Amino acid sequence: MGLFKSKYQKELEALAAKIDINMSNNYKDNAQENLRDLEACFEQFKNDGVLKDKEIALFEKKIAEYKEKMQGYTHKDQKPYWT
Repeated sequence: MGLFKSKYQKELEALAAKIDINMSNNYKDNAQENLRDLEACFEQFKNDGVLKDKEIALFEKKIAEYKEKMQGYTHKDQKPYWT
């Protein structure tokens, strides 16, 4: 990555960092919400044309990876330990 990042890339990376933190702390619902926020923000920036092609490719890949990791990632599917 380059030394200088756009403010848009920094904002997207901050949202991705929130996802990582929530996933590491097992805050599944918060991580899912952060992923929705990241997707919405990314789509807005992409539609506005403020992201470079390299940034678009990077975040499309990152969002796809998060979606794959979070498939079925919710507290609703979790079985209680006492059953």
